[in-house]
Amino acid sequence: MLPTAWHEEIWSCSWCYAATHVGGEWFEIERPPYLPMEMRWEKADADGLSADVSHAFGIIDRTLCGIQEVGMSPSDYWWQPERENACEACREAAVVIGERWPQAMRSEDARLSVVRRPAAG
Repeated sequence: MLPTAWHEEIWSCSWCYAATHVGGEWFEIERPPYLPMEMRWEKADADGLSADVSHAFGIIDRTLCGIQEVGMSPSDYWWQPERENACEACREAAVVIGERWPQAMRSEDARLSVVRRPAAG
């Protein structure tokens, strides 16, 4: 089934966390480019997380270090791995995930956005 204007999916690779957005109004396939660790992760936001430690939001209610809280979401702020209060386990996971991205897919034009063209008729 092809995505419709009202249907959009986000596929995320569990190996390198590359996200692919499919569908939406323009039937677009969007693959955002590789970003370095300090520009790739949002700070995790959830009631059950300690305010003393800054965790990186991974996917599906989970931090990069594996903490899971129902309703966890990315905040409006970047997770800053160089800060003293950054979770060391999140930092280690971010380094490993970053190393998994193929070198050939790290340039800006390696992951493009493609819009489906209407059929000629």
